[in-house]
Formats: sequence, structure tokens, C-alpha cells
Amino acid sequence: MDNQQIRSFIAIELSEEVKMGLRQLQAELKVAGHAFVKWVAPEGIHLTLKFLGNISPGRVAEITTVMEEAGKGFSSFMLGISKIGAFPNMRQPRVLWVGIDGEVDKLVVLQQRIDAALVPLGFTQETRPFSPHLTLARLREGSSLQDRRDFGELVVRTQFNVNYEVGVERLNLMRSQLLPGGAVYNCLADVKLNG
Repeated sequence: MDNQQIRSFIAIELSEEVKMGLRQLQAELKVAGHAFVKWVAPEGIHLTLKFLGNISPGRVAEITTVMEEAGKGFSSFMLGISKIGAFPNMRQPRVLWVGIDGEVDKLVVLQQRIDAALVPLGFTQETRPFSPHLTLARLREGSSLQDRRDFGELVVRTQFNVNYEVGVERLNLMRSQLLPGGAVYNCLADVKLNG
């Protein structure tokens, strides 16, 4: 039994400017002091393309190769950060996110390529449609309907008019370690798009 499993995912890293913008947005929403909201640390926010789960360290090289293949013929492209939304909706939010706009069609093709190329390696293909977003916060399991409604109303009232751009030039294979203080992320592999 290999106990050196790595919890990993493929993602696009965000610039410092974007992370600062997300931090600012969180700060505005944190003022209300809702104890039932668990905020994602801005330095840990990524645009996840594929969650791989636990892999053995020996698989990093083959996954990196798949990423390189998927990125072939892809030139860099621009995404933007758009509106705030929530799953399942703003009346009863469980997950708060910001949406992605810009050249989303290219992003979707890239994600589908990665997803399909990983199937021969034994990874399950996604059945749900890919919905690119950045998670800002999750509401704790015990939060009441009223708590969630209040939070949703706060979010709707908050002015969110930043327009950050995300230049996509590379793909990252990330490691996620769940520690008592929260998740810590390290980059295992970094692949440049070579269109």
C-alpha cells in the first residue's frame, strides 16, 4: 500500500493582482462578521480544470505529459473575472464564487482535452458540464436557512465592479495538503501552452 499519496489537481494559477482583488472583495463581505462562512484563503484560489484525487508520486510524469499534449497548438488566451454567483443560488447559497468570462470557449476546449486525455490513465471523465469559477467561500453545514438568506442578500447588495484579467499561458499540476490551518498548495509541474 503506497501511503505517499498526493492529493492533486490541474489548475490555472492566478496573478497576484487578481488574488489581491479577491482578497479585497472578501474583506468587504467579511465586515458583516458571519461566523457560518468559511473563507478560502486568496493565495489558495485557483481556476481548477480537473481534480485528480489521490495519485502516487510516480504518476506525476505521465500526467505532466498529458498536460503538455493537451496544451499543444494552444496559444495563450485571456480570461476575465465577472460577476459573483452562488451554488445553488443566491437565496440559499452554499458556495460563493466569482465567474469567469473572456475567451471561455478556449478554456472549455482545453479542459475537455485534458479530461479526455486522462481517461486512458484511469481517471474518470467528468459527466457534469464544466463551469469555470473561483470559489471565494463555503457556508458551513450547520448554517440555517435564514443565515444563508442573510448572506445571499449581503452579497447581492455588495458593489463588485472590479474587472481583472487572467492571462492563461501555462497549466499547473498542483498538490493540495489539508493541514489543521487549512489547505496548503504546491506546484508539482508547470507546463507552458505552446501554440
